[in-house]
Amino acid sequence: MTSNRPYILRAFYEWITDNRCTPYILVDTHLPGVLVPQQHVNEDGQIVLNISETAVVGLNMDNYAIRFNARFGGVPTDIQVPVGAVVGIYARENGQGMVFEAEETPEPPEPTPPTSLGKKSSKKPALRVVK
Repeated sequence: MTSNRPYILRAFYEWITDNRCTPYILVDTHLPGVLVPQQHVNEDGQIVLNISETAVVGLNMDNYAIRFNARFGGVPTDIQVPVGAVVGIYARENGQGMVFEAEETPEPPEPTPPTSLGKKSSKKPALRVVK
């Protein structure tokens, strides 16, 4: 089965915002695919990101990554965080949320070729009269 982490992240994001709180995510920047401003990463290799609607532009949370644009020191920056790099999600106001266990980040599936489109069948079509 696929990871349930992206589904849980989206659910907690919705729950936090529905309760008029600010969703923060804690990210492990050591994992591959993490694109964040390194000058804001702490000595443990982690960064806390505010992903509220007022802090980010173009938030996209799919099954593989969280992507958005945010300002750091006034500079617009594209952010990408694979869901496997998210250590936790919580509300800034009260700390309620969830911490995740470490897991491997799934690779996006490779496109599969169409099964029968464009293939010629070796069997010729046949018609028969039905009375």
